[in-house]
Amino acid sequence: MVIATRLQDDRLDYLTAMHASLTRQAVPWEAVIAIDGADPARLPAPLAADPRVRTVVTPQPVGAACARNLALNTVRTEFCNWADDDDEFEDHAMATRLHILNETGVGWCAGYSQDLHPDGSTSLWTCPTPPGRHEAGDVWTYWKHPSDPIPIGPTTILARTDLVRAAPMGGLVQGEDYMALGVTNLAPGILLPIPVYRYRKHPGQMTKQATYDQLEAASREHAWNYGRSLRAALRSGEALAHG
Repeated sequence: MVIATRLQDDRLDYLTAMHASLTRQAVPWEAVIAIDGADPARLPAPLAADPRVRTVVTPQPVGAACARNLALNTVRTEFCNWADDDDEFEDHAMATRLHILNETGVGWCAGYSQDLHPDGSTSLWTCPTPPGRHEAGDVWTYWKHPSDPIPIGPTTILARTDLVRAAPMGGLVQGEDYMALGVTNLAPGILLPIPVYRYRKHPGQMTKQATYDQLEAASREHAWNYGRSLRAALRSGEALAHG
C-alpha cells in the first residue's frame, strides 16, 4: 500500500480513518506513507505506532506523483495498491482481490468505488469497463476520448508490484493516477462488480479547487495518449515476436 500525504490539518482525521480501514482487512498488509515535504512528527499516533506502517519523507514538497514513486522504491510486498490519504478501503477489499490474484494468476484485480459523502452516505461509481477478465490492453479501449470517464478507478487496482513499477504514477501535478492505469496494458486482469474503495467527497479535494480545471484537459490528454501508445507499442512488439 502506498499513500501520499502532506499531513495537512484538514486531512489528518481522514488519514487516520484510512488507516483504520486497513486494520479491518483480513489479510496481512504493509503501508508506506509518502510524506511530501511535511514534518513526520505530525503523523497521527495510530499510524506512528503501527509496525505495519513505514514512512518515506521527502526533504521538500515534490508533489504526489514524485512522492508516491519514491515510496514505491521501498515496497516489499508481492502486490501493491495506490491510495489517497483522505479515502478508505472496504473491509473485504484486500482479501477479495488477493484471492482472485492467487487463484487465477492474472496481474491485477480491480473493483468499483463508492463516493463517500460528508453525511456518511455513499453512492456507487460504475466504471466504463465491464466486469470480468480483460486481456492486456483491453481496458484502455473503454476510454474512448480524453474527456470521457476513465475506464477503471486507479485506487481500486491491486496489482503485482513489478507491474506497478513498470507503470507507476505519471509526472503530472494532477491526474497522475490516470497514468497508473497503464498497468492494465501489461498483463491480463479481472474487474469485480463490487465496491472495494470509498472516495471521500469534501471541500479540500484537489478536484474542488478553483485551479483544478486549468490543467485537467491537458492531463487527461497526456494520460490518454500514453495509454494508447503503450498499448500499441506492446501489441506491435508481440506481432514482431510472432513473425
